[in-house]
Amino acid sequence: MLMNVALAASAHAAGQELLGMRLSSAPDNTRLVFEVSGPVQYRLFRLTGPDRVVIDFSKTRLRGKLAPASDGIVRAVRHAVRPGGELRVVVDVQSRIQVKHLMVGPQGALGHRVVVDLSEESGSARPVPVTAPPPAPVSEVKRSVADIVRPRPVVIAIDAGHGGADPGALGANGLREKDVVLAIARRLEKLVAAESGMRPVMIRDGDYFVSLRQRTRKAREHKADLFVSIHADAFHDRRVRGGSLFVLSQNGASSEAARWLAERENAADLVGGVTLDDKDDDVASVLLDLSRESTLRDSHKVGKAILQRMGPVGRLHRSSVQQAGFAVLKSLDVPSVLIETAFISNPDDAARLRDARHQQRIAQAVFDGIRDYFTRYPPDGTIYAMRREHTIARGDTLSQIAQQYRISVERLRAANGLKNDRLQIGQVLQIPGS
Repeated sequence: MLMNVALAASAHAAGQELLGMRLSSAPDNTRLVFEVSGPVQYRLFRLTGPDRVVIDFSKTRLRGKLAPASDGIVRAVRHAVRPGGELRVVVDVQSRIQVKHLMVGPQGALGHRVVVDLSEESGSARPVPVTAPPPAPVSEVKRSVADIVRPRPVVIAIDAGHGGADPGALGANGLREKDVVLAIARRLEKLVAAESGMRPVMIRDGDYFVSLRQRTRKAREHKADLFVSIHADAFHDRRVRGGSLFVLSQNGASSEAARWLAERENAADLVGGVTLDDKDDDVASVLLDLSRESTLRDSHKVGKAILQRMGPVGRLHRSSVQQAGFAVLKSLDVPSVLIETAFISNPDDAARLRDARHQQRIAQAVFDGIRDYFTRYPPDGTIYAMRREHTIARGDTLSQIAQQYRISVERLRAANGLKNDRLQIGQVLQIPGS
């Protein structure tokens, strides 16, 4: 049975070559990238019984062989030459699938590509009979009510930049940004998981591509209290080095480098192939308003806390929180920061980023900054909010702390045995119940 015939065409030369195929699988989709020597005309359609996707490349010859693939949705990839010089590629799939495809022109070091995204068709899974559970005992009902009021952990969404077909920035000796930041993200995940009162959510936990929109959507689905995007970017001047931290700017970037980095990161979907999300989707349901002063202020606070911890670990490119228009920060209504751990284009920074011990130090510094922030500003209903401790930082006053926790200065003095309002940086105050 022939279904969903689609035709894609562009300026077509006398003949092209299929140079190779890359395949990467994410938890919810599989992406195939066919690298071609130039603009190519192709036709894509689906067949059932068995399920497969067919791509006919017009006037195209295969250079070498396509290695058989079996990954995720894909069971195998076959090819054959048809009359008239047409190259047919057949992708055997596990089940009924949805297909999105597009031809992409050259992007940086990448040439012409035909990108095909496969995802399981909604409702394709065999339904499982469901029987109504018996009524819960009264004791279970009471336990459920108790669970509702039980304090929850602080949720930290950890976003390792790039992945899959998108390697990110490239450093010396083949060092790739996507590998470095995933290693740091996994170390940060372990630190967060070991902390009582916190829970990590990995946006990308393997080497696969995730679009900017999917990253923010996943963080929202898990009701994250903080979104931390980890990168190790490059700059055209190899002398530029050190770490930086960014929050969203709606009125331009803090510096020329910030503008350059934001443009580079926002093009990540195209570098990785292309974003193939339906253009008719309701963008408003995903892109939330970050203009609210309170959210931006909180982003600055957590950013400052992390930077203070990163300073002793390694050189900072900028010692203050920077602003830039990163797309990955625009879709959240929670504090959101993007960390440039270092510049992979700088030989000294690249050597440090390759070192596992330095990766651990970076992860520890980021975690310590996160913990400092939530200790001072715990979200309502979280375990951190029940701890009621406050660590004195530079600029703190007793009256400000009392106002923050909605208690009187007198009660704060009494709870900590203070005879005056003199405070010391690092001093821990016990906060009495309001």
